[in-house]
Amino acid sequence: MFSWICPQCGRDVPPSKTDCPYCADRAREAEAQAAATPPQAPPPAPPQYAQQPPPYAEPVQHAAPPPPAPPPPQYAQQPHVQPQYAPQPYPQQPHGAPAVWPPHTAKAGLPTWVMSVGVALALLLLGGGVWYAMQRSGGSNPAEKAGLENPSNASRQKVSNPLQKYIEVVGLRMINQNKKPVAKFVVVNHSSTEITDLAANVTLWASTSRSEEDSVGSFSFKVPSIGPNESKDLTEPLKTKFKMYELPDWQNTTAEIEITSPAP
Repeated sequence: MFSWICPQCGRDVPPSKTDCPYCADRAREAEAQAAATPPQAPPPAPPQYAQQPPPYAEPVQHAAPPPPAPPPPQYAQQPHVQPQYAPQPYPQQPHGAPAVWPPHTAKAGLPTWVMSVGVALALLLLGGGVWYAMQRSGGSNPAEKAGLENPSNASRQKVSNPLQKYIEVVGLRMINQNKKPVAKFVVVNHSSTEITDLAANVTLWASTSRSEEDSVGSFSFKVPSIGPNESKDLTEPLKTKFKMYELPDWQNTTAEIEITSPAP
């Protein structure tokens, strides 16, 4: 059987009871408490705009609450699988026609024979310039520069005395002494024997290619005696047709000796 709910206290009341026993008990307790307490002045009347209590409502029959819902089923956790996507082919674009370049036109140049002639002339000019530079720089035979031998001058090839290869004139200086040109030099005996009554004529030649035909000057000397491997300083008058400032420097002068005594 269904019970009904008291609208005052909200409790379930058996259907055999017409009045709520809980409310009756509470009313009796309130009356007893009121009788025990002295009377008090009645409360002031509520204002006109006070809210009226709601009218009495019939008790509402409530249905039984529905049964609890069953728990949701437990699902097994599935491993996460990465979806595989098939690659999508790219749409092929139609290719245009290849670009057509204009044909290369060779520029008109000089004929081959003209270029060959030009190259030959350039080589000839280069060779001539090198030869002229060598002539200007005095490029001649080192033996001619040293004054040892010059085929163009027959007088410098004469070797008549066997002692001539042992006598040398070095340290030559051409200076002015008492307003006259003189030659200061050193006579060296390279032999291992003593030479007595030594006399010789010395011809001076310039070591440049432009002065090979004419001699610079000449002088003579006499030595009573010169020992083996000995040297002597001498000063002799210089015979020359040049001025002192026209004479070459000592490093550009070669002395040629012609021994006249002792006789071979």
